[in-house]
Amino acid sequence: MPIIVRRATEADEQSLSRICLLTAEAGVTAEHLHNYGELPGLVYAVPYVKLPTTFGFVMEVEETGEVVGYVLASSDTRRYEQEAAEKWWPELQERYPLPSGDSTEGVYDKELKPGDYRYIKLLRKMHTAPDANIAFSPAHMHIDILEAYQRQGWGKKLIARVVMHLKEQGYDGLWVGLDTRNESAKKFYGRLGFVDINGAPNGNMGLKFADFLE
Repeated sequence: MPIIVRRATEADEQSLSRICLLTAEAGVTAEHLHNYGELPGLVYAVPYVKLPTTFGFVMEVEETGEVVGYVLASSDTRRYEQEAAEKWWPELQERYPLPSGDSTEGVYDKELKPGDYRYIKLLRKMHTAPDANIAFSPAHMHIDILEAYQRQGWGKKLIARVVMHLKEQGYDGLWVGLDTRNESAKKFYGRLGFVDINGAPNGNMGLKFADFLE
């Protein structure tokens, strides 16, 4: 079925959250790790249609309207982190409080699984970008595509849209953080011209647009 690529909007929130969950465990589904499956998306996807300096594009099946992939980005990572710290994470901390001991009675209506605990703790100590990444470029991105639509060239097409958008604003590069367990993702980025960022921890790769292998 034909697929179109369009700008991501707030109306895509549920689709972004679903795709994030289905790719959250080093590229495969994390459903078995969560009873609160919305948590990965609330951290890594939904803020990018809510906060300033963000934008994105989605893959939509034209016939059904189903969103099957996305690329989400921020043109100013440090501002994104500041806005999230002030306006996004505090609300989620209230919505998902830390359990008192082993008791979640009256707070959660479902048992917390290991993935839920990890994200609830992350909401209170959110990671920030290494300085080396920001020196490489202030812009970063996330990309996730459902398995049935992978290895068909869509990842390159989505990244090309982000590159075009940022180039129009005068940027010369961007970076991405990836799960170090996901070797196929690292190879994918390498084929497009991404390289490891000097001085950054393993799992951080950057692309200078002049090196983009379209």
